[in-house]
Amino acid sequence: MVGRAVNGAVPPIALAYWRWTGALALVIAFAWPHVRRDLPTLRRSWKELLLLSLLGVATFNTLVYVALRSTTVINGVLLQSTMPLLILLASFLLYRERTRPAQLAAVFVSLSGVVVIVARGSWQVLREFSFNPGDGWIFLAVACYAVYSVLLRKRPQVHPLSFLAATFALGSLLLLPLFLWEHLAVRPFRVTTVALAAVGYVCVFPSLLSYLCFNRAVELIGASRVGHFLHLMPVFGSILAAIFLGERLQGYHLAGIVLIGAGIGMATAAARLHPGKSAAKK
Repeated sequence: MVGRAVNGAVPPIALAYWRWTGALALVIAFAWPHVRRDLPTLRRSWKELLLLSLLGVATFNTLVYVALRSTTVINGVLLQSTMPLLILLASFLLYRERTRPAQLAAVFVSLSGVVVIVARGSWQVLREFSFNPGDGWIFLAVACYAVYSVLLRKRPQVHPLSFLAATFALGSLLLLPLFLWEHLAVRPFRVTTVALAAVGYVCVFPSLLSYLCFNRAVELIGASRVGHFLHLMPVFGSILAAIFLGERLQGYHLAGIVLIGAGIGMATAAARLHPGKSAAKK
């Protein structure tokens, strides 16, 4: 929502570049002792780090910000809600992990909850749904992040802050040429109150805190199970809109929340009944 709200004030690549550069500046003071200790391992794993940084840091958010110039938040949320399915597909293609019927049913139940919330409980909204030019970029971004999530099992065995700092630094370096091109040839980044507020928010919350939690969650319970929780985004969006924007929670919000909760519950129950190989580090 922030990416869509400020696309007139902050160029998309600039928002992505300063997001990761700012997040790196925030984390490096805490991460540096661990980075120094883990440096030999980080150097040996530079290929894996570069690929993960490209997919999950440099590419994903940049493509989403670019896409939001020519699509709607509704389309963006619906397309990003396909990520749990794409994670299951990537797990099969890369590691031949088979999806159990219960897993697939859980995804579709929670996905239906997302659709109910985004469509505001109206078939008319769904009938009027149309694809926009930016939707292809969002789908590509979601596919990249699904692969990133699955490939997190290949991350080097280093401290979480070391991994975070390394991927943020590489992601920022990968974006630097594109940022300079956009700044000089397309549209300059101008320091304004809105720009600083947007960059500050995306540095702290969807970058530093979210990636730290997401990476750790994948390490503990695996990408396929974590993917179900991505359907909570419209739930949090609805609740935050009610708190900060004065919007009322409607019946369709509650119906969607129940369906999403049921899907996540089904996925959790299926994981307990048929535990796979644990990704957790003891």
